[in-house]
Parts: sequence; C-alpha cells; structure tokens
Amino acid sequence: MDTFSTKSLALQAQKKLLSKMTSKAVVAMLVYDTSSEVLNELYRATREFTRSCKEAQKMLKNLVKVALKLGLLLRGDQLGREELALLWRFCHRAHFLAMMAISFQQVDFTFDQQVLAVGLLECRDLLHQAVGPQLTTKSHSRINHVFGHLADCDFLAPYRSHLRRICEDLGTMLDEGSL
Repeated sequence: MDTFSTKSLALQAQKKLLSKMTSKAVVAMLVYDTSSEVLNELYRATREFTRSCKEAQKMLKNLVKVALKLGLLLRGDQLGREELALLWRFCHRAHFLAMMAISFQQVDFTFDQQVLAVGLLECRDLLHQAVGPQLTTKSHSRINHVFGHLADCDFLAPYRSHLRRICEDLGTMLDEGSL
C-alpha cells in the first residue's frame, strides 16, 4: 500500500523552508517587539558570556528554529493527546520560570541560579518528550544546545544586568498574555 501523504509532504517542505529562512529579516517579521527585545538581550548576554558572535548567533538561531518547528507541529496537528499534555506542562513550567526570574530580579538577595537551572532542564526534558519522534535528531540537539546554554549556572550568575532587562520584557509579555 502506498503511504504517500500530501500533509506529510507539506510539513516536510515547511520544515525545510524554515531551516533555510532563519535570517534576521525573517525573524523580525515573525517575532513581536517585546519578544524581540528579549531575544536581543539574550543575544548580548550570550555574546558576552561566550565571547563569540558566531556562538551567540548559533544559539539564537537554534532557539528560533525550535520555536518555529514547534509552531509547525501544532499548526499541522502533528501532536497526539499525550504530547499536547506534555507541551502544556512545558508551557506552564516556562511561564512559572519566567515569573520566578522576575521575582528573583525584583527582590534583592533571592536570586538562585540553581533553581532556575533545574527548572530550565525540566523544561528541556518536557519538550523532548512532547516532540519526541516528530522532530529530527538535529532538532533535538538544537533543544539540548539552547537549554544547556540557558541552564548553565556560569551563564546565569554573572549576567544579572542582562537578566534585569530580560525580566522587564518578560513582565511585559506576561501582562500582554503573549508568554
């Protein structure tokens, strides 16, 4: 029996197209102002941490690619009930971490990079489980790269000035309901 599916073919084409289109112009078109500021600040912090523009660009590119592919999976109804439940747990955990980071920033002497790191690694694991076989090994390695970088305690601790600006924008996104 022939297993050809136009839906599957269209999804593959969209994924392939997205992998070629992660330029600044395309990202600017797809990302809202506040989230763009978060990504810009994350880029600056990563560039300062790694001392490499190329590595900072790679990390942000991986983040955007994962987010876009996740959006494609959702739009194409490619996730089952269990995967959607895991994805909702991921979203709730990410939302909670954003609120925690804002709280850490607003209340002096409460910042705990270990708590944030553990939460980010939990998010990574939930995302891996949610997208499971739907994404390629390369996409899973992108997830590992992004969350591994963000959960690095050496990255979280010394960049509190960047964290302050990121938290201000995260607060705006929470108020707008876009996070």
